Amino acid sequence: MTSGSPAGPSERGAEIGRRIGVGLMYGLWKPRVLGAWRVPASGPVVFAVNHAHNVDGPMVMGVAPRPTHFLIKQEAFVGPLGTFLEGIGQVKVDRSGADRTAITRALDVLAAGGALGIFPEGTRGAGDFASLRAGLAYFAVRGGAPIVPVAVLGSTDRRGRLIKKLPPLRSRVDVVFGDPFEAGDGSGRRTRTALDAATVRIQERLTAHLADARRLTGR
Repeated sequence: MTSGSPAGPSERGAEIGRRIGVGLMYGLWKPRVLGAWRVPASGPVVFAVNHAHNVDGPMVMGVAPRPTHFLIKQEAFVGPLGTFLEGIGQVKVDRSGADRTAITRALDVLAAGGALGIFPEGTRGAGDFASLRAGLAYFAVRGGAPIVPVAVLGSTDRRGRLIKKLPPLRSRVDVVFGDPFEAGDGSGRRTRTALDAATVRIQERLTAHLADARRLTGR
């Protein structure tokens, strides 16, 4: 994973993206990072991130202890922004169907021992992990990667927001990393039944982590 070629997203690009993210996130908001020590220092890992604000992905990318390749909707890959996202190792995905190219690239990240970022709810919403898609279970089981739950909790106060989909500028944003866990049942099966069961287990763990994160941060 050493180039931005079709062979796989660029690890070096993702590290550059992390450095850019650090500057932007700490310049515009006040991130407070909790539990980063729980993230495995090496080997494949999947960050499962709740998604309530447009800043959630860049925030995790900037504060995570490892360079992260996020699955990002293809609609974001437009013009200079698209070139930039590809340059920093992010993975474009067509959400209208099974995007084989995106699946291959995401698995390449894990096969190379990298960190893959996923919004398991599929799109921005309440950010409460209430509706999970099976893709997270598939990547974790197929890629042999533990899942690290990540809760991004920003201000719910609408005052001070220049853009309604973003937390107020200079407000505190908490990013809470949870304990890694295995999605599968140990059998390695990837049947629909096995993945559905894994998705249920994942949802229970993510929901519990979000509740713990809210208690910890007072959000």
